[in-house]
Amino acid sequence: MPKEASTVLCAEPACATKEKIMEYLKLADINVIAERPWDIEVHNNTFYKKVLTEGSLGLGEAYMDGWWDCMHLDQFIYQLFLSQVEKKVKRSLSAYWTYFKARMFNLQGKKRSKQVIDIHYQLGNDLYEAMLDPLMVYSCGYWDKATTLAEAQTDKFDLICRKLGLQPGMKVLDIGCGWGGFVKYAAEKYGVTAVGITLSENQAAHARKICVHLPVEILIKDYRDLNESFDRIISIGMFEHVGNKNYRTFMQVAHRALKPGGLFLLHTIGRNTSISGTDPWIHKYIFPNGQLPSIARIGGAIEKLFVMEDWHNFGSDYDKTLMAWFENFDRAWPTLKNKYGDRFYRMWKYYLLSCAGGFRAREMQLWQL
Repeated sequence: MPKEASTVLCAEPACATKEKIMEYLKLADINVIAERPWDIEVHNNTFYKKVLTEGSLGLGEAYMDGWWDCMHLDQFIYQLFLSQVEKKVKRSLSAYWTYFKARMFNLQGKKRSKQVIDIHYQLGNDLYEAMLDPLMVYSCGYWDKATTLAEAQTDKFDLICRKLGLQPGMKVLDIGCGWGGFVKYAAEKYGVTAVGITLSENQAAHARKICVHLPVEILIKDYRDLNESFDRIISIGMFEHVGNKNYRTFMQVAHRALKPGGLFLLHTIGRNTSISGTDPWIHKYIFPNGQLPSIARIGGAIEKLFVMEDWHNFGSDYDKTLMAWFENFDRAWPTLKNKYGDRFYRMWKYYLLSCAGGFRAREMQLWQL
């Protein structure tokens, strides 16, 4: 092609947009010709404009709509995070709006706290039963010695029980008890009585069913309404929904509910820096109003309330957990397809595998405090 013709062609907005996205992808060693597991194949050229103008939201939505594919999504996202290419890309308006709202407003107040329950946790127990382990644990497993997902989750529970020094007769509170796996395990293996609280009716119904013959009470209750006292308190994978504007309140509630000399264990995803809000795609489709805490923000929230005894990071284990969840979900999809539909499959696949890539790149952490 003559040089002049090439110059004219590349002056077109669509061509310039494509070249810009390809330039960003090259920084992460990603090609748009699928030669390697982390390369992508673009099926709709509108993909380039959508990603350039909408950032991570556009990238995720374009995948949901089938505009691009990748052999191994987790490796693709890993490459993006590892290269830190996002620092070189101008934030989209959707990202600015998401972070602005989180900074200016309390998006996790009582009136809004059920949004994530309705959108995410009320999807259907059939989905989570297919994806999770037999105890239906929806948080990072502990893979120190485990070889299966079920082992990783029970090992995690036992690690928590041993850290807290649980003894028969102790009264334990689980803030955000999910489907009741921990309170069931602690009551059966360590002889404690337990109270679990959740805002999800689906979770509460399942938890009550599996704990029916145990000294366990499951309540649909906001943590801010707690008025009992306990020997031990745990919260596993719920703090990500609390929000920076409520961290201090959360810690004050835990402090008030804990008997003198008691122990509180917090199990939470964390991030390396302090920011407001979350990824716009995750906010819109997976965890509305979610926010990952930083070390600094947790430290500020517990000041003059608690003594920090131990800070344990096993974030790399979340990569293994998410990959195991995806394998289960993918295997069970033929039985779920008619209810949830193909676009949901691509959304859920993108969610699980992109998070796995993020943990693999150590962009996110998993802490037990």
